[in-house]
Amino acid sequence: MKYIRAIFSEILVWFAVSISFYILEQIPVVKDSFFEQSVIVAISIVFFAIGAAKFYYLKNYKMSGLKLGIIMSLTALFLDIIITVPFVEIPNGRNYESFFTSPILWILAFVNAVSVFLWRKLNKNVV
Repeated sequence: MKYIRAIFSEILVWFAVSISFYILEQIPVVKDSFFEQSVIVAISIVFFAIGAAKFYYLKNYKMSGLKLGIIMSLTALFLDIIITVPFVEIPNGRNYESFFTSPILWILAFVNAVSVFLWRKLNKNVV
């Protein structure tokens, strides 16, 4: 069950990130700047990941923060493979290669995993 909860935690983060990008694409000030959208989402993902980690550790699982962060980031990448690229990127004229070679994707995955790791390291006795 601990792995299912870890995957579910990241599904929540993935939805939050996807919705964030969608909302930012509608805001006139940032809709034409993918870089600005990415910076905003990179900051937001810290809070999304910490919230998901708090949710995960409510069950008092003992998984390390690094392991949880990696599982969560891999889950997000899998969701990108099966949902984001085919239903968002390809209809907009992009492809798997352009999506997965984007440094922004890997920065977001890294920030996600590191946020969980650091939060767990700093709050080991809280939850």
